[in-house]
Formats: sequence, C-alpha cells, structure tokens
Amino acid sequence: MSGPGLPRYGTLLLAGTAATAIADNHVLQPSLTDVAADLGLSPATAGLVPTATLVGCTAGFALLLPLTDRVAPHRLVGVQLCALAAGLVLAAVAPNAPVLLTACLLVGATAGVAAQAGAIAGRYAAPGRRGRAMATVATGLSAGILLGRWAGGSLADLLGWRRMLLVFAGLALLGALATSRFLPRERPRPGEGYPAALAAMAPLLLRHRPLRRAVALGGLWYFAFNVVWVALSLTLARPPYSLDATAIGLYSLAGLLGFVALPFTGRLVDRYTPGRVTVGAVTVAALGTAVLAAGFPHPLATVTGLALFDAGCFAAQAANQSVVVAVDPDRAGSLTGVYLVLYFAVGALGAALTGPLLDAVGWRGTILTALSALLAAAGLAAAGLAAARRGAARPGGGTGEDRHRQAALRRP
Repeated sequence: MSGPGLPRYGTLLLAGTAATAIADNHVLQPSLTDVAADLGLSPATAGLVPTATLVGCTAGFALLLPLTDRVAPHRLVGVQLCALAAGLVLAAVAPNAPVLLTACLLVGATAGVAAQAGAIAGRYAAPGRRGRAMATVATGLSAGILLGRWAGGSLADLLGWRRMLLVFAGLALLGALATSRFLPRERPRPGEGYPAALAAMAPLLLRHRPLRRAVALGGLWYFAFNVVWVALSLTLARPPYSLDATAIGLYSLAGLLGFVALPFTGRLVDRYTPGRVTVGAVTVAALGTAVLAAGFPHPLATVTGLALFDAGCFAAQAANQSVVVAVDPDRAGSLTGVYLVLYFAVGALGAALTGPLLDAVGWRGTILTALSALLAAAGLAAAGLAAARRGAARPGGGTGEDRHRQAALRRP
C-alpha cells in the first residue's frame, strides 16, 4: 500500500493521470500557425489560445482544487477527466475562434486535475513517504509539461491538429475509467460543503507562515521558468534562427534531467528536510540559468543550461509542495489551490513581461532577470532554513512535520 485506501499502484496511476492531463495544456501550442490558417484567425487571436488555457487552469485551481478535501478521489478525478475529454473534443470540432477559446478554457480548468493528483498522493501517503509519493506524481506532471508540446506537434504533423486532439481525448477517457475503478472511494471531509471550502482558502494564506513562504518561493522560480522558456521560444523563432515549432519543441527534451532527478528528490525530502532540498535545487537552477546567459546559442551550453535549470526548478517544486501539504494534510486540496493560483499568477506575469524584456534588453538581459529571481528564491529559502533550525533548537520547536520525523527516528 502507498497509503490508507490507496493501492500500491495508485501513486503510479496518479502520476500517469497528472502527465496526460497537464500535457493537454500544451499540445496545441506547436500547431498555432496551422490552427490560425484553418480557422482564418489573425496571429493575435491565435495567441489567445495558450492564454485561454492558462486562465482556465488558474480558475480550475481556485474553484476545483478545494473539492479534493470534500469529494471521494475516484469520483472527483474520473468526472474531471471526462470533462477534459469533452473539452478536447469541442476544441477538435471548433468552427471558429469563440468556440475554440471556450474549449481551451474548459481544457485548462479540468487539466488542473494534475494538481489534485499530487494532493491526493500526499494525503494518502504512508508516514515518512509523503515526499516520495508527491515526487512520483511530480515526475508524471513534469513529463507531461516537457513532452506535451513535442507529442502534440508530432501527432499534429502526422494526423492534423484536430485528430491529434481526439487522440488526447481518448487518453483522458481511458484515465477516467482507470481512476474511477482504482482510486479510494471514501470522502475525506464529508461534513463540510463546497462554499465553506472556497471561503476557507484566503484565510489559509494569512494563517500559515509556511504557506506564505512556499508561495513566495514558488512564484519566484516559476516567474524565472516562464521567462526562460518563453524567451527561448521567441528567440529561436526569430531571425537569424527562424526554427519551426517542431524544432523548438525538441529543446524541451533537455529538461529530461529534471524528470530523472525527481524520484531522488522525494527520497531526499523524506530523509532530510524540504528546506534543505529547496536551497540546493534553486541553486542548481540558478547555475543552469547562468550557463544559458553566457553560452547561448552554442548547442551544448544551451542544452546543459536547460537541463540544469529544469532539474532545479522541478526538484524545488516537489519539495515545496510537500511543505504545502504538510501544513495540514486534511486540507491538502485547499492549501494546494491557494499555492497554485498565486504560483500561476506570478508565472503568467513572467510570461507577459518576456516579450518586452527581449525587445528592451535582449537575450542576456532577459535571462539575467530570471537569474535574479532565482537568486532571490535561494536567499529566501536559505533564510527559512535558518529560521527552522533556530525553531527546532528551542524546546518543543520545529514544525509538525519535523516533530513527526524526529519521533519516527526515535522509534525502535
């Protein structure tokens, strides 16, 4: 068992669900030129497709993640995956921009089930294995982010963008069948309703200092993450490089180091503390960013920089989310919702600023802006780690997670 009510393979199922769901946020991006030509859209209107998906995703985090604390996992995940499939089908048959953008809003909102998968894994993890369980799901989520554009672009080249979306709709339906069959059927908090869940979200941020610190940390590196990847895509698409979408998408494969490193991140979180892992991970991401600033466009330097950058960001995210869930595992969905809404809002700001930054200060200045955000995150994480050590040194000090770990180590 991976935890109470979760089968041994349940964590892997949740990881696969996270991968396929979050990938649907990205599969259409390499085909925007084809979509625009097919529907007669202007470039500006076609550019609203990823924006609509991001807006839908943020709304889904705010409105749907709290249901993780109230609805049985098998029903919650299964229903949302069916809605995700419906959104993908609607996008595949869209005759015009309004229908397509509506479908993208629905896809984005229901693709947030990927974050619910992490919260469910964290809640049902056995004592001392929360970091491992959440890192496993984060591995799947990272694979979806990294490979979604590549898979979507490749299938669109082979089948066309409409049939490509239907393939992903079929995968969502298969996931719905599997999760409705194998995930736990017990309601986590049957005594509280949905309005109470929404009303409780904002006070959580005010009440819990670890949550506020996690939001600040995550926002800083997700700001940097979006700046780096949007800057890379825009730069490679412009002269003198003028690469097509498929070639640009291949650069995402450099992030596979982050995918490989995540399971080890979970073990480190369980063995040490999330704070230590976060400091180390953000430092690695900053190192990768420095390599990108100095070495682009040399292929080896670019791939090395991206690999280190993604590995550090993904590892930091896995450690940070274990902190969020540990604040109160019974409210894992609401806590994760607060975290991810603000996390994505700051990330969207980074994406929006990247174009003007490139025009104003060029590639190196833009990447140095991302590096500054990562260095600020490393400093904040180090300060939090020092504060935690001071608190643990006092009698009865330390977080609940720290005391639980210490008690477990004292057991024979």
